[in-house]
Amino acid sequence: MRKIHWKSTIAAALACLATSAVQAQTYPTKPVRIVVPFAPGGGTDVIARFLATGLSESVKRQFIVENRAGANAIIGTELVARAPADGYTLLFVSSPHSVNPSMYAKLPYDTLRDFVPVSMIASSPYFLVVHPSLPVRNVRELITLAKKQPDQILYGSGGSGSSAHLTAELFNQMAGVKTREVPFKGAGPALIGTLTGEISMVFGNALTVKPHIESGRLRALGIASAQRSKSAPNLPTIAEAGVPGFRSDAVLGLLAPARTPREIVSWLNAESHKVMNQQSSMDAMRAMAVDIALSSPEEFGNLIQSEMQRWGKVIRALNLKPR
Repeated sequence: MRKIHWKSTIAAALACLATSAVQAQTYPTKPVRIVVPFAPGGGTDVIARFLATGLSESVKRQFIVENRAGANAIIGTELVARAPADGYTLLFVSSPHSVNPSMYAKLPYDTLRDFVPVSMIASSPYFLVVHPSLPVRNVRELITLAKKQPDQILYGSGGSGSSAHLTAELFNQMAGVKTREVPFKGAGPALIGTLTGEISMVFGNALTVKPHIESGRLRALGIASAQRSKSAPNLPTIAEAGVPGFRSDAVLGLLAPARTPREIVSWLNAESHKVMNQQSSMDAMRAMAVDIALSSPEEFGNLIQSEMQRWGKVIRALNLKPR
């Protein structure tokens, strides 16, 4: 009986390997959707669409972006967690993916167990920008004004626990000021609110705010990364402009549902790297002040865990709760 048992087990394993090999060779045979759990127009959406277009052109199959915004990315993320693990539904994540486990007591999915990392794609620093009507020209002037007018300067966010929310609250804490959040349904609407003057300031993704800085519709005060951006070398970091130690940037990448065949994950990783390593991609990302940052699935998984720990400390220190 033992011999029969082991023969059956080996046969089953070989059959699974053969099936996976066939899947990798034929995948994809139909359109692949990349779920972006944010509203259209934000930084994550723009980069996801760039990647989807590149993959479509490279492999001659449709990669379609589907926006499923809501609940600080939870709605779209849950959709992918429950999707078939066949490589035809993917998730394009940003920083809230690592933030939500500390913000919410219970999520409808497990951030680590319900997904398999495919690759980190890019990192994007946040720019602190203000509407030109706000009478400040640099970070120190903003801090001075905010101290004179506590709770009067309005900042936009993509919702409670969003990157813009956490970055602004970290700024409040470290600068010793109190600005007030106005939540929007995504980064795109928050940016529009700043452009129209409905709110005074926002921490926006570099690629979405840069054109408005150049046109004069927004005024940039500082960049939230640890170092100055090559695309805006004259813009000081917030750390050097008055808030020592301040840092916040977006980490963007691709995930698949757990149990997606390793061969498909490896194929997606390789094809994504191929697209992003093209000179045209490098030029496009540089023009948007975005850094291409590619990784193995394992490296991206480790980064997600380390970001969960880093932002968890911030959330606990600020005692932030979803609203």
